[in-house]
Amino acid sequence: MALTSSSSPAFTCSPFFIQSSKPHLPSTNPNANINLFSEQNAVSLKWRTKVSFFSGIFTKQKNAKSLKDDLFDAIAPLDRGAEATAEDQERVDQIALGLEAVNQIKEPLKSSLLNGKWELLYTTSQSVLQTKRPKFLRPNGKIYQAINLDTLRAQNMETWPFFNQATANLVPINPTRVAVKFDYFRIAGLISIKSPGSGRGQLEITYLDEELRISRGDRGNLFILKMVDPSYRVPL
Repeated sequence: MALTSSSSPAFTCSPFFIQSSKPHLPSTNPNANINLFSEQNAVSLKWRTKVSFFSGIFTKQKNAKSLKDDLFDAIAPLDRGAEATAEDQERVDQIALGLEAVNQIKEPLKSSLLNGKWELLYTTSQSVLQTKRPKFLRPNGKIYQAINLDTLRAQNMETWPFFNQATANLVPINPTRVAVKFDYFRIAGLISIKSPGSGRGQLEITYLDEELRISRGDRGNLFILKMVDPSYRVPL
């Protein structure tokens, strides 16, 4: 899923954000939260070129449902991406490109389908996965990202073992992308720290339906999330 910044927030929403500096979060990476939201124009252009190339192939051969089935099968054994080989990453990316090519929601920032709490199923972002750390020092529980369009608020949430959170304000840039400005980080679900102002990024939504969201980030990272609670409200 996706929000992240140039530094290291707890929940790296990397494809959603430009990474920026953030207060240090114990036993977790602060850039993780901002990274989930970051994306640069060059990477975005490269992605759009790929989607254009693959659109004809995938529309003729497979519909969205069969592509989603392929995607879920591909990421199921990969431990949110931590166990993915280069070949696994390439396979997942190709399926994601196919879905992006048949995406029916052209303006996701105007769609109510975006609202609610999403669970991160897969990412290529190292700031989120933290695979260079011992496993007991990584986020091992579920990771969530929530978005509410009516209030333009977003939230990243880690569960076991750190329970770190980050909240942010969203500013639409175009129908698929928002700028993100983090305002508060919560360590261990208890200690609230105001963002110093450097926690900023962007979120690009490349596929959206009632159960699946795909986003891509400024460092070329891919984020795949599933809807778990469409009624969830982000704190104001």
